[in-house]
Formats: sequence, C-alpha cells, structure tokens
Amino acid sequence: MLPLQLDTNRLSFVIVGRGPAAARKVKTLQAAGARDLTVFSDHPGDTLFSAAGNDLVLHLPSNAELASAHLVISAGLDEAEERELAERCRALRVLVNIEDRAELCDIHLPAVLRRGDLTLAISTNGRAPGLAGMLRRHLERLFGPEWEGRIDEVARARAGWRDGGADMASVKQRLNRFVEQRRWLT
Repeated sequence: MLPLQLDTNRLSFVIVGRGPAAARKVKTLQAAGARDLTVFSDHPGDTLFSAAGNDLVLHLPSNAELASAHLVISAGLDEAEERELAERCRALRVLVNIEDRAELCDIHLPAVLRRGDLTLAISTNGRAPGLAGMLRRHLERLFGPEWEGRIDEVARARAGWRDGGADMASVKQRLNRFVEQRRWLT
C-alpha cells in the first residue's frame, strides 16, 4: 500500500449507496473539503438525503457518471451491487473504495484525526478498520485541539528560517529545538 493524501479541491468524487453508511462517507468527504461531490442513491433514506443535500442524484450511476469521477466510494449496497460497481469502476479506470470489502477496493480509507492542517491517518490496509478507529481515538487524547494552532506556529517559524537562508538540514535542527523547547511531544 502507498499512503498518500488527495487534494479534494482538485478531484471529482462520487458516492454510491444507501442510508446511514453512505451518509457517513458523504460527511467524511465534506470534512475533507471535497468540492466536486455527487451522491447517487436510489433509496437514500432521511440520513443520506440530509447529508447529501443538493449533491444527491436519485438513481444509481451510469457508466458515464462513474467515468466522470477520480474516486468512487460505496457504502450501503448489497454484495452483488458492490461487486458489480467495483468491476464497472475498474473497467472505466476509476479508483474505487467499497466499505468493508477490502478485496473489492483499489484504495482504503484510513481512520483520520484532523487538527487544523495536522492530519493523522491510521490504516490497517482494510484488514481491521475497527482497530484503526480505536487507535484514532487514542491519538485524539494525545493530540488535542491545541495542535491546530501549533501547525501555524511551526509554519511561520519555518518560513522565517527559509527566508533567512537556512538550508534544509538547518531547518530540521531548528524545528527539533523549537518543538523540544515547547515540550509538545513530552
């Protein structure tokens, strides 16, 4: 597996599913700042209807609609529908994630902790998503809301060091001292 982050401002996302499971995926992408999001559901239910809002399309997607996405995420479909959706996405060369079906996924969505621009992602490569969630909750206690401002503080200091002519090795040393002096990791 290759861990990476997607720039949600530059990519198109499609969610296919039903009910609360699909609604959770909508909220995940919304929290990540996805701007180009389309949600397809033939039976959304109240939770998905509310979460998707104007992004909801009341049918399952055609191949042309799937092909417009960089990533398709599915939750709340039955097993046959999930398998068929994954096959269609692969034929269209569109990345796909099917909730709780690692064997059908091109990518896995990690458990994520966000503190402003700090993002901590925990993955078990789709093998134990519940454990990834437990680890995320543990990290929430270690990396509280105060970390939101710390990223800004480090970014300002780093920019000053770079503007002052510091090379990367010097920036790394200064960063280590900066964090140690503030006892952020002790």
